[in-house]
Amino acid sequence: MHTYQAAPDVDVVTSTANVAGFGNLAINAFVIHAAEPVLVDTGAVRESDEFMTALASVIDPADLRWIWLTHTDFDHIGSLHRLLEQNEHLRVITSFLGVGIMGLADPLPMDRVYLVNPGQSVDVGDRTLTAVRPPAFDNPITAGLHDDRSGILFSSDCFGALLEDEVPERAEDVSADALRAGQTFWATVDSSWLHAVDRATFASELDRIRALEPTMVLSSHLPAAQGSSLERLLGALADVPDAPAFVGPDQAALEQMLAGITG
Repeated sequence: MHTYQAAPDVDVVTSTANVAGFGNLAINAFVIHAAEPVLVDTGAVRESDEFMTALASVIDPADLRWIWLTHTDFDHIGSLHRLLEQNEHLRVITSFLGVGIMGLADPLPMDRVYLVNPGQSVDVGDRTLTAVRPPAFDNPITAGLHDDRSGILFSSDCFGALLEDEVPERAEDVSADALRAGQTFWATVDSSWLHAVDRATFASELDRIRALEPTMVLSSHLPAAQGSSLERLLGALADVPDAPAFVGPDQAALEQMLAGITG
């Protein structure tokens, strides 16, 4: 777990998950140093202690005013309730479905929730954050966001990539071939429904992101990418519907792996 600065007013709190046999995956949360500071997601459940330490190195958690919850997967909600308990001024930006899903395990306090739908915005003092549905996602409540002041698009899981080598801090430090292969593989795993999508409809969704002209793309599972890399990111995603579908190991493969470990 460590941090780095993606932009003058955005810090990344990140760790790397090694997915055995498949590569390395960044797990990112982001601190937007707005007039009313915003934390985008809260790290993985199993890394909560490390996350809280890293977060405190870039901002006092007591100064946070908003948590933007892009979705409710376990690598995004790890320190959510811990932060709410420590900071009585914090509110959680999510959707109606997000509240519902959280309610199945650890309900959110309703007086601390701020509901948004794609296209709606939140004023955080010196900028407006607008909810954006990314073109690829693994959870129906997913809402990324676009910062009108910095021009940055926070894309949630969309544009993530499994990388063979160590995860750098800049997507531009990954070779074009490795980035494309990593993105394609990740999308076939994380958004397998893309294999059945209508191609024209999907192209329109990619054009919607293209029209935002983001200065930077900050994905939950990719190093920080400059806006100049947007066409590379979109191009890789555009090819996913025709890429080979991911099929995970079956029981026979599991038993073979276990036998190898035992041996």
